[in-house]
Amino acid sequence: MKTIEYTSYGAPEVLHLTERPKPVAGDNEILVKINATAVNYGDLAARNFKAISPAQFNMPLLFWLIAKFTFGLQKPSNPVLGSEFSGLVESVGKNVTQFKPGDAVFGYFGQNMGAYAQYVCVPQDGCVTRKPANLSDAEAACASYGAVMAINLLQKAAIQPGQKVLIIGASGSIGAAAVQLARFAGASVSGVCGAQRLEYVKSLGAEKVFDYAREDFSQDGAAYDLIFDVLGKTSFAQVKKSLKPGGLYLLASFKLKQLLLMLRSSFGMKPRVMCAIAPGSREDLIAVRDLIEAGVLKSPVDKQFPMQQAAEAHRYAESGLKQGNIVINIGG
Repeated sequence: MKTIEYTSYGAPEVLHLTERPKPVAGDNEILVKINATAVNYGDLAARNFKAISPAQFNMPLLFWLIAKFTFGLQKPSNPVLGSEFSGLVESVGKNVTQFKPGDAVFGYFGQNMGAYAQYVCVPQDGCVTRKPANLSDAEAACASYGAVMAINLLQKAAIQPGQKVLIIGASGSIGAAAVQLARFAGASVSGVCGAQRLEYVKSLGAEKVFDYAREDFSQDGAAYDLIFDVLGKTSFAQVKKSLKPGGLYLLASFKLKQLLLMLRSSFGMKPRVMCAIAPGSREDLIAVRDLIEAGVLKSPVDKQFPMQQAAEAHRYAESGLKQGNIVINIGG
C-alpha cells in the first residue's frame, strides 16, 4: 500500500510517498480502506515540531515535553501523519461485532495519527463510527476532529439559549464547529478570524465577525456570557472587560498562567476561567454524526489534493488563504 511519510522534520517538502505492506486487522480491529483524510493544525505542527520552541507551543512546558518525546526528539517516531479519515471497512477481526465489511466509516486517531495511508487498522471500540449518510468521503474526512473537540469543550460551558458567545479562532476546525454548535444551542454567536475568512465564518452562522489584524473585539462594547479562545491567543486582561460578571473565559490552549487563573476561579474569582482539553471519544463522534445528519453541523471543503500532492496540500494549509477544510484524497 502507499503511504505519505516524513522521515525528518521540516517544510512541506519532507512529505513523500512510500510503499509499505498492507496491514492485517487484529482480533478486535477493523481494516479500513481510507478514501480521504484531512490536513489539520496537528499535522502541520507535527511535521515541523523540531522548530516549535516551548514558548511557541500553545500549551504548558510539560505538554511540550510530552509531545517532544511522542513525536520524536531528532526525527519523527511515527512517519505517517493524519488524524482524521473516511473510508470503507475491508475486513474485520474475529471478535469484532460492531462493524462488517463494506461499512462506510469515519473517525479520529488523535495524536497517534496514521491516516495518510491507503489502509489502516482501527480498534472497533476506538473513535470510529458509521459515516454520516449526507456527507461525501471528502466532507466526512474533515468532520470529526474539530467537532469532537468542540462538542466536548462546549458541554463544559453549558451554553443557554439567548446567551452571547464569542469564538476566537472561529475559522479553524474546532472554532468552525464551535460556531455552529453554539448557534444550535440558541446563542448569539460572534467570531474572530483572519480577513480572508470573514465570510466563511459568517456562512457558519456567526452574526458578527472581527478581523483580528484590524479590529479589537474588546473595544466593541459587547458583553459576552462565554468567550472561547481555541488557540489561547488572548489574555485574561484583554477579555475580562468583554465578559459579563458571571461569564466564562474558556481556553482549549493555555499556559501555566491561565491554569493559575483557573485555580483562582475555583475560589470565587469572577469572571470565571476554565482551561480544558478534550480526549475525543466514540460517544462524542456518534453525537457529531447525529448532528451532521440532522443538518446542524456542516463540514465545508475548500480544496482537495491527491496523495502525490501532499506537500502542496500542507503548503496551502499554511498559506493563510484557505476557506474551510483541506482534504487529501487517498482512494481512487
